[in-house]
Amino acid sequence: MLNGLIASGMALSTLLAPTSGPFDSPPSDEIVIDVATVNGSGCPEGTADVAVSPDNKAFTVTYSDYLAEVGPDTDPTAFRKNCQLNLVVHVPQGLTYGIARADYRGFAHLAEGATGTQQASYYFQGDSRTTHSSKTFEGAYSDNWQVTDETEIADIVYKPCGVQRNFNINTELRVDAGDSDSGETSFMTMDSTDGSIETTYHFAWKECAS
Repeated sequence: MLNGLIASGMALSTLLAPTSGPFDSPPSDEIVIDVATVNGSGCPEGTADVAVSPDNKAFTVTYSDYLAEVGPDTDPTAFRKNCQLNLVVHVPQGLTYGIARADYRGFAHLAEGATGTQQASYYFQGDSRTTHSSKTFEGAYSDNWQVTDETEIADIVYKPCGVQRNFNINTELRVDAGDSDSGETSFMTMDSTDGSIETTYHFAWKECAS
């Protein structure tokens, strides 16, 4: 529930909530996403880009330097990498959006006994509701990985209508050597075979009150 109550005692979220159920057809007007801020060890300046799909059904965040690793020749702080994106999403008037599904992809090389964990959370600025997800892979493992987080329709958090709320995405990769051989290096990256990292977020749409 949104923080705060208005003077009448009615929740602000009641006044600003979308009035219709979700629908499948995305808006035909262009969706524009501006990156307000990018912070984190997994996304140094210039290594994260955001693009909206041509059909306005999703947006993709592409990384080029998102790698967590442990091993004899690695930086002691490199076992954990994170990235926080603060996005301004411009949608057509009369509509609002939520995130129905998120697809995370990467590659992991984990020695026997090591683990790699991918975590994510996302929320609208000023809204206490946060969606969390976490997935752990166990070594020995050396392959591409993919995680899909899908939110039930009733649980999708939509941006309140009539107000500007930036959308925040927090992601994290963490590698734990566990009881693996001390001479082994293990790593995990949101990294496809071409060296880029792509995370896709799928929109759900609702109409606002006129």
